[in-house]
Amino acid sequence: MRHIRKTFPGVVALDNVDLELQQGAVHILLGENGAGKSTLVKILSGAYRMTSGQIIINGRETAIHNPRHAQQLGIGIIYQELNLIPQLTAAENIFLGRESTLKSGLLNQQKMDLSADLLLRELGVEIDIHCPISALGVAQQQMVEVAKALSWKARILIMDEPTSALTRPEIKVLFKTIRRLKKKGVAVIYISHRLEELFEIGDQVTVLRDGHSIGCYNIADVDQPQLIRLMVDRELHDQLPKVQAERGPEVLRVEGLCRRDVLHDISFTLYGGEVLGIAGLMGSGRTELARALFGIDPIDSGQLFIRGAQTNIGSPRAAIKQGIGFLTEDRKSEGLVMGLTVKENICLASVERLSRLGLVDSQGERRAASGYVQDLRIRTTGLEQRVMFLSGGNQQKVVLSKWLCCRADILIFDEPTRGIDVGSKVEIYQLLNRLTAGGTAVLMISSELPEIIAISDRILVMRHGRIAGEFTAAEATQELIMECALGVANAA
Repeated sequence: MRHIRKTFPGVVALDNVDLELQQGAVHILLGENGAGKSTLVKILSGAYRMTSGQIIINGRETAIHNPRHAQQLGIGIIYQELNLIPQLTAAENIFLGRESTLKSGLLNQQKMDLSADLLLRELGVEIDIHCPISALGVAQQQMVEVAKALSWKARILIMDEPTSALTRPEIKVLFKTIRRLKKKGVAVIYISHRLEELFEIGDQVTVLRDGHSIGCYNIADVDQPQLIRLMVDRELHDQLPKVQAERGPEVLRVEGLCRRDVLHDISFTLYGGEVLGIAGLMGSGRTELARALFGIDPIDSGQLFIRGAQTNIGSPRAAIKQGIGFLTEDRKSEGLVMGLTVKENICLASVERLSRLGLVDSQGERRAASGYVQDLRIRTTGLEQRVMFLSGGNQQKVVLSKWLCCRADILIFDEPTRGIDVGSKVEIYQLLNRLTAGGTAVLMISSELPEIIAISDRILVMRHGRIAGEFTAAEATQELIMECALGVANAA
C-alpha cells in the first residue's frame, strides 16, 4: 500500500501512509486509538474506498471495490467483534453465503461439514462442527473466523485485537495457529495494544500516528519504550500512575450476596476514595457480580448497603438513582448507542436531570457534553458526530463521560482499558486518580494483572463465583493472585 490517503467530511483519516507485507510474515500495525489503523485495514479489506494511493498485490496494481472483491483477491479480516451468527453451527458459519448444494438445490451438508472439519484440523484445533457458535468459547469462535477466512484461500489475513478477550493459554493456541499460517506462506497483519505480544509473534512493525506513517521497523531492532515514544510522540515515564488517595467512609457494603449457580456468599466493603480491584479467571463470576450490583441480574439472597442504608437495587435505573455507574466490558453493545451522537451518549443517563417540564434542555446537554469532551480530550469532529465513527479509546471516554455526567460516585469498571492504546490507558488511570481524590469509590475488574496490582488499593480474587482471597496492594503479586484464582491452597 503506497501513499494511501483517506478523507471523510471535515477529517483527514490517513495521509500518505505506506504499508508493505511479506509472504509468511506477521506485520504489526501499531498506533494509538484514532491513529488510522482501522481505516487502513478497512481500505485493504474493501470496506472503504481510498481517496488516493496505490494497492499492489503480487506486483500488480489493484483497485479493491468491495469486501467480496477483497476476499476474491485472497484478503481476509477478523474484527475484534467477531462476525458470526450464534444460532448457526461452525460449519454453517464458515460457508455462509457460499453453501455447497446438490443438483436438487438442497444443501450439501456433508460436503460442508467435511471441508470445515479439514480446515479446523489444519489449524491444529478440534471443534465440534455441529455445535452452534453460541455454545463455543471466544477462542474457539475466533478459530472458526480464521477457518472462514482460509476457506476463501486467504493469502493476507488481517487480525484486529485478536487476543483482547482471550486467556493466556488461549493466546498460546492462537499464536501456534499463526505460526502454522506463516509456514503456509500467509501474510498476517496483526493489530494489538498489548505491546508484550508484539515481540512474541511479530516480524515487522509499522507505526501510525495521527493518520501518518511514522516508520517501519524490524521487531528485533526496537523495544517497548521506543515503540511507545513513536506512537504517542512523548515520554510516558509511568504507564501505571497510581496516586494514593485518602480512604473515606464506607459507601457500599455487600453481605452474603447469592445468585443461583453463579454467585455464592459474596461479602465485601467499598470505601470512598478507594480502588477495589476484582481479579480472577474468565468465568469466575466477576462480570456477573458487577451486573448484580447494577441491578441488571436479580439476586436470590443477600443484603446491599449504600452509604450505611440497606437498599434493594432491582434495576439499572434504581442503581443510577443511588449514584452507581457501570462501565461494561462490551462498550459497543452495552455501553453506547452507536447510532447516537457524542452529545446524546454522554447525556444518556442524565436525561431526567437535564430536562425541564418533560422537555430535554438541548443547551444544557451541549454545555455538559462539551465540558467532558474537553476534559477527557475526546477526539471527535464535534458533539454531533455519531459515536460509531470514533476510535475505541475515544468511545471508552464517551462511556466514562456518561457516568461522570450523571454524577455517579460509585463506579464499577469492567475491563476499562481493554482494546485501547497505551496513551489512552494512561489518561484513564490519571482520571481514576482524580476521581478517587475527590472521594469517588471505584470497583475495577481487570484481566491484566500488572494493571490491577498497580492501580488498586485492595484486591479481591474470585473463583467459581466466590471470593477466594483478599490482598492489599503491598501484598499482591501476579503469582499470588494466579495461585488464588486457580485454587492453590496456601495463596489466600
